[in-house]
Amino acid sequence: MPVKYSARPPRLQRIFEELAPPIYFVTFCTDYRKPILANYHVFCRFVRFAEVAACQHAVSVGVFVIMPDHIHLFVQGFQQQTLGMWIGTLKRILSGALVARGVAQPHWQPNGFFDHVLRSTESYNDKCHYVRQNPARKGLVQQADDWPFQGEIRRLTVG
Repeated sequence: MPVKYSARPPRLQRIFEELAPPIYFVTFCTDYRKPILANYHVFCRFVRFAEVAACQHAVSVGVFVIMPDHIHLFVQGFQQQTLGMWIGTLKRILSGALVARGVAQPHWQPNGFFDHVLRSTESYNDKCHYVRQNPARKGLVQQADDWPFQGEIRRLTVG
């Protein structure tokens, strides 16, 4: 007789119930890596979305950077909605800013997004450093702090 598996392994659910909600490191890209994101309209919509998510849904965005063709962010606090639903809504909001500026669709890669659950402070600190340095590494600015489309909405804590 075949063994029936649940959608989520019980062991992982117990871990996440006992600790603080996990922090996800998320990356998503534009369609064909078109450089359409690094502007103040997208930045302002992103920040506003993150602030509303924190107030209305207890979903907190930590460090983030909006690059011309992709976004890196850290997010924590999913209970009623899933990460996939949240990212889908964020993409729709950002698409609204792009459409308002005359940027033709599609805006996003069809494969969704990449996410990784962080399990230690060291991993979080390493990934934050990577995200903050991304604009300088790509040659967009001399100093990472000079990139205007980055920030931290809330301080996140690992388990």
